[in-house]
Amino acid sequence: MSMPIKHEFGKIDGKLVSFADKSASESRMKFLKELLEANGFEVIIKENEQKEDDGEKTYTVAVTDIVFNPVIWVYDRKLKSPDGKIVNEDYWMQRNSDFKPQYWER
Repeated sequence: MSMPIKHEFGKIDGKLVSFADKSASESRMKFLKELLEANGFEVIIKENEQKEDDGEKTYTVAVTDIVFNPVIWVYDRKLKSPDGKIVNEDYWMQRNSDFKPQYWER
């Protein structure tokens, strides 16, 4: 899984939104909700329709700020974790919780 390249936006329940993740698991949805709310965004969560009865629930996570683009916010170092550290790609993608090395040190 990698950072989304395309800035996607649309409507959820009549509100214009920018999508952070369209198929998030429950744990990822909670992680993104906490992270985005800590950065002052109004977060909207919508449960996706399941194609199979025994499949895992997935969620769409979006913010009401339509200019929000995860790639720009991560690489411009605008996003901060709830404890105030600068978010890097690995933290955003939940690969690890180490805030170093930054992407430019790879």
